Amino acid sequence: MDSKKLDCKVLDQILDKMVKTVDGSKGEIFKIGEQSRHQYESLVEELKQIKIQVNDVIEQGDKLEVHARFARKRLSEVSKHFKQFSEEEIREAYEKAHKLQVELTMLQQKEKQLRDRRDDLERRLLGLQETIERAEVLVSQITVVLNYLHQDLRQVGLLIEDAQQRQDFGLRIIEAQEEERKRVSREIHDGPAQMLANVMMRSELIERIFRERGSEEGFKEIRSLRQNVRNALYEVRRIIYDLRPMALDDLGLIPTLRKYLYTIEEYNGKTRILFSSLGEFEENRLPPRFEVALFRLAQEAVTNALKHAEAREIQVKVEVNQSNIVLMIKDNGKGFDTRDTIQNQKKSFGLLGMRERVELLNGRMTIDSKIGLGTFIMIQVPLNV
Repeated sequence: MDSKKLDCKVLDQILDKMVKTVDGSKGEIFKIGEQSRHQYESLVEELKQIKIQVNDVIEQGDKLEVHARFARKRLSEVSKHFKQFSEEEIREAYEKAHKLQVELTMLQQKEKQLRDRRDDLERRLLGLQETIERAEVLVSQITVVLNYLHQDLRQVGLLIEDAQQRQDFGLRIIEAQEEERKRVSREIHDGPAQMLANVMMRSELIERIFRERGSEEGFKEIRSLRQNVRNALYEVRRIIYDLRPMALDDLGLIPTLRKYLYTIEEYNGKTRILFSSLGEFEENRLPPRFEVALFRLAQEAVTNALKHAEAREIQVKVEVNQSNIVLMIKDNGKGFDTRDTIQNQKKSFGLLGMRERVELLNGRMTIDSKIGLGTFIMIQVPLNV
């Protein structure tokens, strides 16, 4: 018994060091991201000014080219019929043509310098954008790790009885971490990263559109670009919310779940989500581990119904009494063969993860689903654990 207590203390010390180290790394990465963001904003403003200067120089060059062409034509006429003009007229024509040619050459050189600076700024912006995206991904991943360190791993000493159990449990957590990292990375790559890359490409076309098609088409493209930026911002906020909704700590399970389902329904647009709750949740908060677990279970079930079942209606219901919490999710989607799901575990990782989370709370999960008839999931978790 003393040996086990000693092991738990050592484990807690190791975890404390890990949390401090990981949290410090998160702060440093966040600083790098913020510095890159400030530099990015500064370069964007400079690039804007450079582009304005390029346009001004091009306009001046076009006007000067017209004058220079007339001056060369005048000089050619004077040279061809020099006997008809005085010496002063000949000298004036020559000096004017020479002066305009020099000014035109200087403008062309200035335009080249501005274009080179513009291209350099655009390259630097792309590099900074990549740095910012990587920093955001790393901060999100580290946040996931910290959540596991704070919540799940700190309960290891209470959940396991021997070294082998500790090892098995740790491996499962590591696997879950890796899956979460893959999911977050994939969502950011397929969502905001692609949208921002598209924004960068389209922003480069706006200048050309203004010059070639006029301001009306240019402003139309800007409005479309602004909508893309809004979509990217929404995706970023959604991913952050999926990682850890802050309202869960402040408001509790029911308000957070209600807001989450409303947001998902509004974002999806094609699926109706109905939510109801019975019991005195909002006044008497549940222990944090129950609130987090139930939220994640509902989140996973609703996500499966939307992505895989293609449901048109989803019902979510939460009931609580003095001894149990019951979570029910029902959809009218495509359904599936539960026997095939059990045999092919690789394709049902989400359901397996739900079962494992329920088992950690000493609860039960039953699934009733048939192809073409939708799915019904009921989760029962005892409160006295």
